[in-house]
Amino acid sequence: MTSPRKHLVKDFNHFITCYVCKGYLIKPTTVTECLHTFCKSCIVQHFEDSNDCPKCGIQVHETNPLEMLRLDNTLEEIIFKLVPGLREKEQQQEIEFWRSRKSKENGEEDGPRSKRSRLNDEDDDGGDGDYHRSDPQIAICLDCLRNNSLVEENIVRADWVRYSIMKLTPLCPSNCLTPQNGLMKKFIRCSTRVTVGTIKKFLSLKLKLPSSYELDVLCNGEIMGKDHTMEFIYMTRWRLRGETAYPMVLEYRPRIDFG
Repeated sequence: MTSPRKHLVKDFNHFITCYVCKGYLIKPTTVTECLHTFCKSCIVQHFEDSNDCPKCGIQVHETNPLEMLRLDNTLEEIIFKLVPGLREKEQQQEIEFWRSRKSKENGEEDGPRSKRSRLNDEDDDGGDGDYHRSDPQIAICLDCLRNNSLVEENIVRADWVRYSIMKLTPLCPSNCLTPQNGLMKKFIRCSTRVTVGTIKKFLSLKLKLPSSYELDVLCNGEIMGKDHTMEFIYMTRWRLRGETAYPMVLEYRPRIDFG
């Protein structure tokens, strides 16, 4: 019986090394537009100066390429199993990094352990963890459904530019709303995992609608299901129909009962 063929780690280097730094992939992160994978720190730093993939040159996003990144935890586990000692080395370097950035105010180590303990304290206080802040984020314009004209489209774009420059608070207090005209501040930033059902609850709360009042949420004139996530809508309704404007526009209206 023939013995199984043995492979060296270097045989797989082409698949587990970063194109940017030439080292092993650390926190491998994939660009969803072209499926090329890089170290998270390498690709994030690259996107500070460019919107193109460093390997193939394709434009990832016109304005915010970070929206198109996804962590590959499976590949990370494979790399740690293939390369002996890599996990321990990275953990030690991370600890040393945080130790070097020790807080000057209280002298406490602001490292992974102290962060974890703070999160545990928040959970003990009845908090809800990080509220999905670590998820990929997406910007959305929530607009009352009305006759779409060129003037109104320009107003939306102008409002978004003003929002981006001034860095307005995404979620405004309830007293900034005018129920007759919709949200006064209609731009929000949320997790890509947020569903249409959650958006409806948000609108009902901000517009102070009665519990019996139901809304439809539409994208490009199509009613979205309550379980559709923002990522799903962006990938299947907004981006694939040739929409290049940013942010994604969702319209809402009173629910129409077709009998």
